[in-house]
Amino acid sequence: MKIITSSILTMLLPFVIFGNANASAIKQTKGDFEDKFRQLEEVLPTPNVYRNAAGEPGERYWQQKVDYKIKVSLDEVKRRLTGTEKITYHNNSPYQLKYLWVQLDQNIFKDDSIANQANNFGGIGRRGPLTKAGDKDKRAKLSLEELRRQQFMSDNALGYEIRAVNDKRGNSLNHTVVGTQMRIDLPKPLPSGEKVEFSIAFAFNIVEEDALSARSGYEHFPDDAREGGNDIFLLAQWFPRLHAYTDYEAWTNKEFLGRGEFTLEFGDYEVEIDVPADHIVSATGVLSNAKKVLTRTQRNRLKAAKTAKHPVFIVTEEEALENEKAATNKRKTWKFKAENVRDFAWASSRKFMWDAKGYEQKGETMPHVMAMSFYPKEGGDLWKKYSTESVIHTMDVYSRFSFDYPYPTAQSVNGPVGGMEYPMITFNGPRTELQKDGTRTYSQAEKRFLIGVVIHEIGHIYFPMVVNSDERQWTWMDEGLNSFLDGVAGREWDPMIPWGVEPRDIVGYMKSENQVPIMTQSDSVLRLGPNAYTKPAAALNILREVILGRELFDFAFKEYSQRWKFKRPTPSDFFRTMEEASGVDLDWFWRGWFYSTDHVDISIDRIYKMRLDTHNPDIDYKRLRETEQSKPSSLFVERNKAQGKTLWLDRNPSIRDFYDEHDRFTVTNEERNKYHEFLSELKPWERQTLDRAVAEDKNYYVLEFSNIGGLVMPILLELNYTDGTSENRYIPAEIWRRTPANVRKLIVTDKDKELLNVAVDPGWETADVDVENNYYPRRIIPSRVEAYKAKKSKQKVRRDIMQDIKTPLKSIDEFKQKNSKVDKK
Repeated sequence: MKIITSSILTMLLPFVIFGNANASAIKQTKGDFEDKFRQLEEVLPTPNVYRNAAGEPGERYWQQKVDYKIKVSLDEVKRRLTGTEKITYHNNSPYQLKYLWVQLDQNIFKDDSIANQANNFGGIGRRGPLTKAGDKDKRAKLSLEELRRQQFMSDNALGYEIRAVNDKRGNSLNHTVVGTQMRIDLPKPLPSGEKVEFSIAFAFNIVEEDALSARSGYEHFPDDAREGGNDIFLLAQWFPRLHAYTDYEAWTNKEFLGRGEFTLEFGDYEVEIDVPADHIVSATGVLSNAKKVLTRTQRNRLKAAKTAKHPVFIVTEEEALENEKAATNKRKTWKFKAENVRDFAWASSRKFMWDAKGYEQKGETMPHVMAMSFYPKEGGDLWKKYSTESVIHTMDVYSRFSFDYPYPTAQSVNGPVGGMEYPMITFNGPRTELQKDGTRTYSQAEKRFLIGVVIHEIGHIYFPMVVNSDERQWTWMDEGLNSFLDGVAGREWDPMIPWGVEPRDIVGYMKSENQVPIMTQSDSVLRLGPNAYTKPAAALNILREVILGRELFDFAFKEYSQRWKFKRPTPSDFFRTMEEASGVDLDWFWRGWFYSTDHVDISIDRIYKMRLDTHNPDIDYKRLRETEQSKPSSLFVERNKAQGKTLWLDRNPSIRDFYDEHDRFTVTNEERNKYHEFLSELKPWERQTLDRAVAEDKNYYVLEFSNIGGLVMPILLELNYTDGTSENRYIPAEIWRRTPANVRKLIVTDKDKELLNVAVDPGWETADVDVENNYYPRRIIPSRVEAYKAKKSKQKVRRDIMQDIKTPLKSIDEFKQKNSKVDKK
């Protein structure tokens, strides 16, 4: 990719960093050639002093910093949060700022929010007690879930109550609420390099997570021994926090619609959390007042856990059960500090047991990390066995591919959310199942879900909590990269678990009509799971295993991770770094996989076997005779013989001549003379080449391929020979450069290596959507026959042979979707 060095352009480019995406779509007026290898430089933002052409932070790269001091109180009975925050905003940009934009994510739950007003109702849910009257053809059904959501919202005043916005002297600041955002007008512009301090007082009613399928909230346990039951509180996106201000977009103030998340500024946090005295709190950061909130025994256990071989209980199950039963009016304030984080989340409940285990790293920055899990009795043995160990396993694998885990704690908390991530803390949903005899057990699916979701969510602490991509604009940059890595970590845990990120897992979506390019803004994606998770993960698997190889890919991916650690990358930074560090032009790959909806479907259409025309009649005519003799005899001739018919020539031998005694492949002196004349005209090197080819007498096969899906990819061949041997050959994607629709490839084999059959991508490595056209000759298509039996009414009912066998889930994502509490709803 070109680097523009003009001094005038260098000054202007920071303000004009986006290329014209339509430039690559200029329609041709001559012919129908489509350049699948056209460079992306006209689509990607132009390199500048903030982000250079190599994909690195530029010499003048900057990002803002925001520090928070927060005091918050949880009213468990009213399920209400009240807080104040003192914010210090550091303007590290080269521009002065007249106002600041703040995120108010809780406002999404207001009746008049854009998200609620734009909700496209129709065919919602699985169970429908209410049906739209008068619509017989398309009956819109209101699910119980939607009904409960509407009832909860009508019974509760939701969204923020902004009580005050003041400067550091206590003077009120003008502010305007715009949906899920708030603009704060500064008394005077904030110059570059300066900071401003202000405060916000706020309160809101906590939503019931299960009622609204929110990213956080409370979960109620009415059957606990304590009168009135107990709650688990998961608090995220809970305090007003600053939008990001970036070099590529300025303020990232897009309305929060529920799906696209956010990008935030890094900063330091001091947070005081006031909760009932019998609650256990898990939070981003390090507990700074352990002596005030933990007993001596609990502190000693926590110390012992640092070097333990197995997780140590800080709060045991028995102690948690006692807390469940007790009632107290006393309060405790838990204090946490966190440095260089982009967000803060916490969880609180008297139901929590708490285990921990130390993780040792080789790096000097953070050699000791505490892996911890918080869960109620409902988590049971599932959580005791697998949560904390999964946390450690994730750090061990991800650190190899990126950088040492940079924070002092890594936590997994059980609650109503299927899976969500924040700095140093994750919320994960799987639990044990209560049996009739009062015991608890877990299914294979729950076990796999827990291991998978913990790996995925802890992985998010690397991407995007440290490598700080913009999730609302480019969801794939955190979900896709993280799904790729959680697949790597998952296969190193248990390769038998179907992790759902293999190339074969995306073929159904790749050939479907309801898809959009990966590079689509998150709120506009039609199917977020396959688009933001599976397809980019499968693409990266293919890039690593098929195109670059592990050594080149791993080096480049680690380079990207370390370049953008604690910084804010864009897609162009990822694309450019992977190319620059690997030394391989990958524009064709990014264009096909990330900017188009093409799919992989390479068909092997036919194979021609060819022989070398030597011009030597004694060789060529013999081969021609053998070819002719290998053909089936004429049906007419055979039937004439069977009827005893004799030839005219046999009945009249006097008319026979030379040509009747010899076939048309008999060599004459005329042919031999022409051959010697041909040899005399050859140059010495041509004669040597011909003599060698004749002596070797190799087999020549021409293989014809067509690119039905449009997405160019390498062609992976398996050549099977008549002697029982086989061979794999790799044809790079560049074979499609000039003829992207059809190509031919010459394959040369030794004389004793006769081709029996050929398979394209036999290992399902490229996400080819139609494997049946990958074989030549074509194979009989494998399918299944379903057993059935007739009912007494003689109505034949199809019955799957395997219907009584519990079908395992194909992936962690499928389990999340089935449970309706999905990471990135």
